[in-house]
Amino acid sequence: MSENVDTICVHGGYQPENGESRTPPIIQATTFKYKSSEQMSRLFDLSESGYFYTRLQNPTNDTIAAKICEMEGGAAAMLTSSGQAANFFALFNICNNGDHIVASSAIYGGTFNLINVTMRKMGIECTFVSPDCTEEELEAAFQPNTKAVFGESISNPALIVLDFEKFANAAHRHGVPLIVDNTFPTPVNCRPFQYGVDIVTHATTKYMDGHGSCVGGAIVDSGNFDWMAHAEKFPGLTTPDDSYHGVTYAKDFGKAAYITKATAQLMRDFGSTPAPINSWIMGMHLESLGVRMERHCANALKVAQWLSADPRVSWVSFPGLKGDKYHALAEKYMPNGTCGVISFGVPGGREKVSAFLDHLKMVSIATHVADARSCTLYPAGTTHRQLTEEQLIEAGVGIDLVRLSCGIENADDIIADLDQALAAVQ
Repeated sequence: MSENVDTICVHGGYQPENGESRTPPIIQATTFKYKSSEQMSRLFDLSESGYFYTRLQNPTNDTIAAKICEMEGGAAAMLTSSGQAANFFALFNICNNGDHIVASSAIYGGTFNLINVTMRKMGIECTFVSPDCTEEELEAAFQPNTKAVFGESISNPALIVLDFEKFANAAHRHGVPLIVDNTFPTPVNCRPFQYGVDIVTHATTKYMDGHGSCVGGAIVDSGNFDWMAHAEKFPGLTTPDDSYHGVTYAKDFGKAAYITKATAQLMRDFGSTPAPINSWIMGMHLESLGVRMERHCANALKVAQWLSADPRVSWVSFPGLKGDKYHALAEKYMPNGTCGVISFGVPGGREKVSAFLDHLKMVSIATHVADARSCTLYPAGTTHRQLTEEQLIEAGVGIDLVRLSCGIENADDIIADLDQALAAVQ
């Protein structure tokens, strides 16, 4: 198989045998038949691989997970019912009551709330740091009970590029993994494992599906983090699991340990599995991801250049734009492009920003991003509405910030729509 991600998008994860379906089949079933109860017992003991209930695993889901795993260059992967579920599982798989997380403050508002509110209720504390923090500031955030570091490769919606190596080096000095949400650039434009990241998550709802048709998430493990070398920090992986007759994941499953534990424990207990039909649809859309990302990025660059020259716009943030604060990091970690999302400022306060959005015609207002159709959102009034003014500043989300996701339409039509909406609010 090719090492080129564009080719893996098309062929990865599924190799049909002679006479088999050219595309992966949809196994739309809840349960699976076996000839003996003894074999079923082995499945429940994790001593034999197979399928017994779709709440844990399903062949269609696993086929698409294998494709995404191959795209990222990982060792094992799993799908979840949403990107939010993926981020929760990725952290909760190694964090218990009394543990601590270090996280970038510039992350999606829903993820910030998950970590800052919901997981705190579970007894898991977090220290948020600026993605631009110094190495000394980052070092100071760690505690003896820190179990993971979390960030986004390109933050939503501030479009800050995470310095993988800085955060990975700090995480590894403290014997914990770096987990990165790679939704915006996708593995087409960014493969974080090459820069020391240990675990990657995705909201497959976004570019991977790319058509606004199905919600989903994914977790990919690089297989590179040595859990046994830090056994005292991660007892869930390095000591026997009594619920599976003493299985020790790190010893019994090698590089698949982390994903096996997440599947056997968290998916078993929470049931956040995607419907096989949703995974199949997303898998079909993955085949065009390489082509679509090229168009998304080209459109975003052209629109960002136009916005930068327009006096009606106070500022523009797009890491693919020369002169952008994060352009150098983008060139280092994402040399083939970043994403199709732009953030920019419309001066005049909340009412003027809302009026600008209301005047758009082709570009739709939607709680979505990374779609074939251009869409926009006012984060301070929607996705980040639950954050305080101080937290908005920490997340890089100003009151004037507009998030624009450039679709795959002709870029001139996107610009024309922005132009007439800006003119309408002057």
